[in-house]
Amino acid sequence: MAATAATKSKAKTEYSKETYLFWYESMQLMRKFEEKAGQLYGMQKIRGFCHLYIGQEACAAGAVTALRKGDKYITAYRDHAHPLALGTHPNAVMAELFAKETGISKGKGGSMHIFDKENHFFGGHGIVGGQIPLGAGIAFAEKYNNTGHLCICYMGDGAVRQGALHEAFNLAMLWKLPVIFAIENNGYAMGTSVKRTSNVTELYTLGESYDMPSEPVDAMNVEAVHDAIARAADRARAGEGPSLLELRTYRYKGHSMSDPQKYRSKEEVEEYKQRDPIEQVKHTILSKKIATEKELEAIDQKVNAQVEESVRFAEESKYPDPAEALHDIYEQKDYPFVTD
Repeated sequence: MAATAATKSKAKTEYSKETYLFWYESMQLMRKFEEKAGQLYGMQKIRGFCHLYIGQEACAAGAVTALRKGDKYITAYRDHAHPLALGTHPNAVMAELFAKETGISKGKGGSMHIFDKENHFFGGHGIVGGQIPLGAGIAFAEKYNNTGHLCICYMGDGAVRQGALHEAFNLAMLWKLPVIFAIENNGYAMGTSVKRTSNVTELYTLGESYDMPSEPVDAMNVEAVHDAIARAADRARAGEGPSLLELRTYRYKGHSMSDPQKYRSKEEVEEYKQRDPIEQVKHTILSKKIATEKELEAIDQKVNAQVEESVRFAEESKYPDPAEALHDIYEQKDYPFVTD
């Protein structure tokens, strides 16, 4: 049965100093990196599409602390922040945005197609909803190989209108796959509000058709995100199958860098900023005396230095050789059941 927001949106766990400081540093890195990416896009250093994650940082940071090393992550094209949260070096992500050969996808993926095999990040997918069946497939592999790991599959509120979601949900429940479907509901599919795309605006209820455990989550609060994902992970590892989480978040910037944002008011944006996930964590850290202002300032300086270094690294890196376009297209394998 689906849970209610009132019973599931508040954190009930006490977290360590290390966890709070990880959340603060991780979300600050995402925020500062994305702000810099936005500036560089305006300078035409970054070309093509560019979708920023500013405001949604808790969705990624809370997952990393709730899950285990070896669990798999997959998302859509708003994908710069997730690998940063997982430990991908900022240099490699920024170089990818610059389309340089030192980028994490060798400069061939760009903003929307970031992958990091070492940190179990499976993209970065430009087709709306395309990652949803892929996430179920990754979870199938984890179950088949009895790894004890799971896959968390992120999607936007617009992607839930794709038919592939229902096919993936059906099979995931039928086979009790270890997958967490996480809707990052920032209120708008490109420029269209959720209320204008369907009469079902409580998106977590979509899981009820499949008897999938589903719940809404206050995703402006990283503690709530951690708690909800931890519960879903426990179910998955116990063989109980998938869960659907509606992470209710908000993006402060447009859908992409070309979005004039005429579909919402400045007052609405400012209202959400009053519940900023980074400021909430900062307030908790200071009020509970987990760290001092000076210690947090040191983290801020560290993050700023990392971002500036990533820009320098990307600027100084080379573009890939044109011949590189022919590499990484197919993987040659010898199968015993294939004959000439």
